[in-house]
Amino acid sequence: MNSPSPNISADFPRIRQLDEAAINRIAAGEVVERPASAVKELVENALDAGARRIEVAIAHGGKTLIRVTDDGHGIAPGDLPLALARHATSKIDGSDLLNIASFGFRGEALPSLGAVGRLMITSRAPGAEAARIEVSGGRMGPVTPAALTRGTVVELRDLFFATPARLKFLRTDRAEGQAISDVVKRLAMAEPFVGFVLRDMSEGGEGRVSFRADAESGDLFDAMRGRLARVLGADFAENALRIDAEREGVSLVGYAALPTYSRGSAVAQYLFVNGRPVRDKLLIGALRGAYMDFLSRDRHPAAALFLECDPHFVDVNVHPAKAEVRFREPGLVRGLIVSALRHALAEAGHRASTTVAGATLGAMRPEPPGATRVYQMDRPSPGALTVAHAAQAPAPLAPGFAEPTARFEDAEPAVGTESLPLGAARAQIHENYIIAQTETGLVIVDQHAAHERLVYEKLKRQMAENGVAAQALLIPEIVDLSDADVARLIDHADTLARLGLTVEPFGPGAVAVRETPAVLGEVNAGALVRDILDELGDLGDSQTLQARIEAILSRVACHGSIRSGRRMRADEMNALLREMEATPHSGQCNHGRPTYVELKLSDIERLFGRR
Repeated sequence: MNSPSPNISADFPRIRQLDEAAINRIAAGEVVERPASAVKELVENALDAGARRIEVAIAHGGKTLIRVTDDGHGIAPGDLPLALARHATSKIDGSDLLNIASFGFRGEALPSLGAVGRLMITSRAPGAEAARIEVSGGRMGPVTPAALTRGTVVELRDLFFATPARLKFLRTDRAEGQAISDVVKRLAMAEPFVGFVLRDMSEGGEGRVSFRADAESGDLFDAMRGRLARVLGADFAENALRIDAEREGVSLVGYAALPTYSRGSAVAQYLFVNGRPVRDKLLIGALRGAYMDFLSRDRHPAAALFLECDPHFVDVNVHPAKAEVRFREPGLVRGLIVSALRHALAEAGHRASTTVAGATLGAMRPEPPGATRVYQMDRPSPGALTVAHAAQAPAPLAPGFAEPTARFEDAEPAVGTESLPLGAARAQIHENYIIAQTETGLVIVDQHAAHERLVYEKLKRQMAENGVAAQALLIPEIVDLSDADVARLIDHADTLARLGLTVEPFGPGAVAVRETPAVLGEVNAGALVRDILDELGDLGDSQTLQARIEAILSRVACHGSIRSGRRMRADEMNALLREMEATPHSGQCNHGRPTYVELKLSDIERLFGRR
């Protein structure tokens, strides 16, 4: 461990200034991690230049070629050498590092790319002639005339040829190409009025277009919805809720999917701050907290959310790749996200995602291939109908066989109920599933899951109206903590008290827990307090206590709801349907699974070959 470094002389070490090429290669290690990082920097430069159309061409996962072409305002010939100098930028003047309204501002990307690859920039500014400059491994060539109508073309070849050790850490061409595609798609979501094209030139020729998104038109939400449908798919756009909220100068817009349109991982979560794609713990935690009451732990929400605020409200200069940000008031941002998403989910009412019906239809297997289909094209005669009806009559049950577990109700539903969203109850099968008829198809309801959600929502309303009952401890539990943790916990004491947990300072480095939520029963107060502190330290807010209380309410709701196997009368089934229509979040159970499936008549007819 104490052996001298091979890079430091055994003599007295001297401080020396590194040469410009070494400085640029070191900077490139932070800015350009992989080909996708280079694409991100170049496309962001094009957006900062006011481009309305951007084309990205790559070869072999970006290892041998990255070319970004834009129609922005270009670079004047005299500024091309300065564009390749470190910390030279046209985006800020350095007087206010918090007032940043562009993607780039450090002036590091182009010199870093030129230090580790072969970079060529061709550009034409308005009123000037086109010019070109090349740099290879940090060695810059002269500015020469070129041919270009407008905008800029940046071509990067043989990335990391000057630092070959970095090539060993790259993944396969396919994996690097996918990473580039993800970067382009994220930026395309942030700029719906800009057209994007991604082309793979690995096979030569004109290449293969792997992604295209033409510029959208209309207002912001129409353009955003169209772009998200293009990037994330039509299913997301069809099952996403519009988000539009504002609080104290911070606005949140975008689309968030219904809980029943969830994912097995967090791959469908896209978060932007002032147009910049970020992966921020605070924002991810707020998104998870908003869906906490609707999804199980192994499911993740899908959303594309765009946060806009004054640049002085957020610091984007805290991460080398600008992937993380710091907010001046993180609690305000988190509260805005959680409240906006929960309000949108509540307004969705009993709605469930359309993909539920698609999955149901997909599970219905067609007849085996090769079977002969017989189509009866002519109307049969009355005699033929009589024979057919007799043949289709149910045969007597053989000894030992039980009656089918299906009951059809003769009671007439109220007039007009078929026009309601969940229709009129017609049958109950297997003492658990309600079949309802609508004007356009049928609905299948899981009676236990649906009623469980209804009871749960009722219990939550009662808790919100009456508060959480607290249980006083006979002997307060003393929890030893650091002074910083005590201060952090006491700052949230009022919020915890509303949830039934009363904590007070108890001398230096300790708190006294005097009351705990009665609904939790006997609880390890020390462990609960430490869990809350862990979440406060990680996210700046804690949902641990509320989550435990709601988990208890969920279990109570499960035991207090209509059980599977119970026969229901027609009026009971219809009452359940009407209550579902009037209750928010009733489209999914407490674990995020759908409580009902709606099948359109046209879909059912397709199953039988009628269409």
